[in-house]
Amino acid sequence: MRPKGQVLVFDADDTLWENNFLFERVIDDFLHWLEHPPLGKAEIRAILDDIEAANAVTHGYGSKMFLRSLHDCLERLRERPSTAAERRHLDDLVVAIVEHRVELVPGVAETLTDLGSRHDLLLLTKGDPEEQQRKLDVSGLAHHFRDIHIVAEKAVDTYLWLAQEHGLAPSATWMIGNSPKSDILPARQAGMNAVFIPNDNTWALEQTELDPDDGGVLRLRRFSELPDHF
Repeated sequence: MRPKGQVLVFDADDTLWENNFLFERVIDDFLHWLEHPPLGKAEIRAILDDIEAANAVTHGYGSKMFLRSLHDCLERLRERPSTAAERRHLDDLVVAIVEHRVELVPGVAETLTDLGSRHDLLLLTKGDPEEQQRKLDVSGLAHHFRDIHIVAEKAVDTYLWLAQEHGLAPSATWMIGNSPKSDILPARQAGMNAVFIPNDNTWALEQTELDPDDGGVLRLRRFSELPDHF
């Protein structure tokens, strides 16, 4: 028998809808456009990853931080300020991210409908509030959630705050997401259970090792498998 009355907290990007593949596509275009012979694409990508990690601390997440990182990376590689033409080109690359339609992960809408008939559903996503709200509005999924939180970062304190805000019992609460760094580890450290659903396009900076012996983490292959356990 499947349990009833649990609290299921969902991540959004790359859990409910595809997101990072858009950024990866832009990065591929950026690397092709650079034509920087002294460095290989892997080396340039490592520089960009370091710049993004630093910028995320100060500027948060989303397309604005990403565009800033592309500019910073270009100027570091060229060892000069970027030209107006170069800035326009980078702006054009990132526009595709902002204007792209939301592509739901297969089975998401049906699965949320099913789960919502038995459980209390919350949404916890991080990023630029305006961008995340736009994607949520376009997705048509907002009505599935009792409450929605868009936060700057998802750390242990975030989950402790969420539990206090909603009076959650950690043993009956599950965080569901694709990011080991933001969804799984901090939720576990806050005493919650977690469901890890990997996405092949998960951002490299969201990756980290999970304890394979942690019984509080359920590992699934697909979002549509959730009703088999809940």
